Amino acid sequence: MNAPTLAADTVGTPVLSVSPIVLPTPDRPVDLRVRVSAPMTGTELPIILLSHGHGLSNNLSSLNGYGPLANHWAAHGFVVIQPTHLDSKTLSLDPGDPEAPLYWRSRARDMTRILDQLDTIEAAAPHLRGRLDRGRVAVVGHSMGGHTAALLLGARLTDPRDGTPVDLAEPRISAGVLLAAPGGGGNALSDVARSYGFFETTDFSTMTTPALVVAGDKDTSEHLTVRGAQWHADPYVLSPGPKALLTLFDAEHCLGGISGYDAAETTDENPRRVAAVAALAGAYLRSTLYPGDPVWQATCDALTSGADAVGRVESK
Repeated sequence: MNAPTLAADTVGTPVLSVSPIVLPTPDRPVDLRVRVSAPMTGTELPIILLSHGHGLSNNLSSLNGYGPLANHWAAHGFVVIQPTHLDSKTLSLDPGDPEAPLYWRSRARDMTRILDQLDTIEAAAPHLRGRLDRGRVAVVGHSMGGHTAALLLGARLTDPRDGTPVDLAEPRISAGVLLAAPGGGGNALSDVARSYGFFETTDFSTMTTPALVVAGDKDTSEHLTVRGAQWHADPYVLSPGPKALLTLFDAEHCLGGISGYDAAETTDENPRRVAAVAALAGAYLRSTLYPGDPVWQATCDALTSGADAVGRVESK
């Protein structure tokens, strides 16, 4: 198969989405539901697991969100699988659950469950049968979803309930993108973030899987950190290479509106920025999953240089 094309100015292939696909999960309060989006044509398609943020909206923090990203990546040759995590407002679960309200462990396990049940997903979406490249899997997460992605990529923490070390790294995932993800713990945290407990001990030193970290230079996230926008670069700064950091100019927490088309919660609405995030993240994943493909460098040259640059990129 030819690797997917991800030029920022191309429309791509028509996309077919199927939802909800229900994955039986008897050890979960409700079965896991996912949306799958894929191009109408192509074979040996790489997989992106897309983890939504916690968010304020009723539906964007679920399998129904992140259309600007999921549709772009699917149109350019990826199969995008989006779960509804237990923290989604669409589920209205019992707030007394000991893992509520953010369900940090369950979120990561959702992604492992998806990989375990790819046969079920193919059976529920027959147009996908035999078209997945199960050897090329990436994870992308925004905000709390970025924390989920970091754990799957190898970051660790200490369970605040019993003090045990937690390792949820998923070896079937070989690349990732962290979008406005939480940074380190300790003195960097606000009182609100500290109250969740698990943020205190996040350790990026074990996050060895290749990843792109995307941070907005105006994403101060005062409800979570006292360090300002630089906090969101911690997954890059505090982890070993190979890593890349994309710092977006004038971007706040929704990075221009990635969580949904015309989302009211976006404080920095900018369709060009959203398109750039989709193109750059997709290009990074393509060049990482297909070593030697030049699309990452070409996309960086097009979008992060010159007077109209959307941001800057560094790597290690």
